[in-house]
Amino acid sequence: MSAGAESNLDSVVRATCAKVYDDVMATVTRRRHFGNLRKLPSGRWQASYWHQGVRHVAADTFPAKSDALAFLATKETDILRGEWTAPAAGKVSFGEFVDTWAGQQGHLRPRTVELYTYLLASHIRPTFDAYQLSAITSSQVVAWHRALASKLPATAPKAYRLLATIMRSAVRDGFIGRSPVEVKGASKEPAHEQPVATVAEVDALATAVPAQYRAMVVMAGWCGLRFGELAALRRDRIDLMHGKVRVVETVTELASGERFAGPPKTSAGRRTVAIPPNVVPVLEEHIATLGPGPDALLFPAPQGGYLSRIHFRQRVWLPALKATGLAFRFHDLRHSALTWAAASGATIAELMHRAGHATPDAAMRYQHATEDRDAAVARAMASLALPAKVIPIGSANS
Repeated sequence: MSAGAESNLDSVVRATCAKVYDDVMATVTRRRHFGNLRKLPSGRWQASYWHQGVRHVAADTFPAKSDALAFLATKETDILRGEWTAPAAGKVSFGEFVDTWAGQQGHLRPRTVELYTYLLASHIRPTFDAYQLSAITSSQVVAWHRALASKLPATAPKAYRLLATIMRSAVRDGFIGRSPVEVKGASKEPAHEQPVATVAEVDALATAVPAQYRAMVVMAGWCGLRFGELAALRRDRIDLMHGKVRVVETVTELASGERFAGPPKTSAGRRTVAIPPNVVPVLEEHIATLGPGPDALLFPAPQGGYLSRIHFRQRVWLPALKATGLAFRFHDLRHSALTWAAASGATIAELMHRAGHATPDAAMRYQHATEDRDAAVARAMASLALPAKVIPIGSANS
């Protein structure tokens, strides 16, 4: 082939390659964005995209191409982050979703169902029921929580936690991409300093209550059992020989007054607690007054059956407080017992076991008692030091 022919062929090849390249780049440029755009006869732009085998068209058209591209970019980001939701899903109202969600909570304990029913009816549904799930904003949640906390500071954290649970379920079920319930610190209960009774005060309260409840007060103050756990105790749960009590049930009382026993809320609540030796004689005396049968309740109601928390408070506890001039809740006896245990050197793990706590967080509240314990440790450490050399005042240094 002549040099001229070769040169012409080379030029043709170069031109052909350049055209193919331009065509490819033009195609890439036209399709560089996610989804599809279409300009309508009206001049507005329609955006659509495919996901999971379904074509989704934007609910509204856009006045400018840039607006349509921004919409598609947002949807692509949602898909990549795993936050995409079907366009129709977010249109479900909060009230509709809660109706479905509530029907799926058959695993909840009766007291929890009672609490959730109250919180939803009184503090959550009146505000959010009519809103679409996707229309609820963080600012609305903040305003709702602020108003509730100003009126009912003890109720607000409970209602907030329930709302957060519901909206997390909506995210998990694909109704919304992200929960708007994100108020920092809103789920925490307000801190209340619980009083700690002295040994003398527990003895005074045990003396002030009727004889059939003396052992109950003593066990609360020394073993740290909850009211419901004490109300469920039966004779065969007490091992006087080895000084132990087995906690396997707790009594739940609804607002209607209905009472029934069931297992503790967590597996940690099912436990065996050592009884301090000074409590054993009190229990021996009390058990001697019970009727026959290993399953006899230690602290039954006057008419038999499980003891009512309301009856105990009105007929037993409040008169005892009035007689002694003290101001404690019955639950403060449990707090006192666990605080005494901490002051005696119990570790977090040991406190968790005695209290029936599943996590260390709850047991940590009793560690404030270790400040006094730390002072005792410091004094003991000082005893290890050699006697300090005392230099008389006014003596001259040589």
